[in-house]
Amino acid sequence: MEKEVIIDASNTALGRLASYVAKQALLGKKIIVLNSEKAIITGRKKFTIENYQKKRKRGSSEKGPYYPKQPERIVKRAIRGMLPDFRRGRGREAFKRILCYKGVPEEYKDKKAIKFGEEKTVNYIRIEELSKKI
Repeated sequence: MEKEVIIDASNTALGRLASYVAKQALLGKKIIVLNSEKAIITGRKKFTIENYQKKRKRGSSEKGPYYPKQPERIVKRAIRGMLPDFRRGRGREAFKRILCYKGVPEEYKDKKAIKFGEEKTVNYIRIEELSKKI
C-alpha cells in the first residue's frame, strides 16, 4: 500500500529536499514535490550558474553530466543523484514514484503539503532564476 506524501519546496535547500524525498521514495511512498521552481541552492550565485552552464555544454573536452533547463527537471535530477542505482532495481522503482511540478496543479490545491523550514541565507539562488540563466 503506497502512501502519498506532498511536499512544498518553497525556500527549501535543494540538497536537503532531495535527500528527504529519496529516502521516502525508497521506503515505498509516492512523493509529489510542488513549487519546484522556488527551491534554493545555497552558495554564491556566480559560481552556481557557472557550474550548471559548464555542465550543459555539449561537444566540449569536458563531457560532464547533462543538466536540464526546466526547474522541475533540475529538482528531479538532484533527487535522482540521491538514489542508489536509478537505472535498475529498487532505485528505478523509487524514481518512478517521484513527481515534481512547477507551481501547484489543480488536483493538489486543497491538499496539505509538508513544508520544511524557512531557510534564508545570504548567498543563495532560486531554481527558477538558475533555469533562466542556463
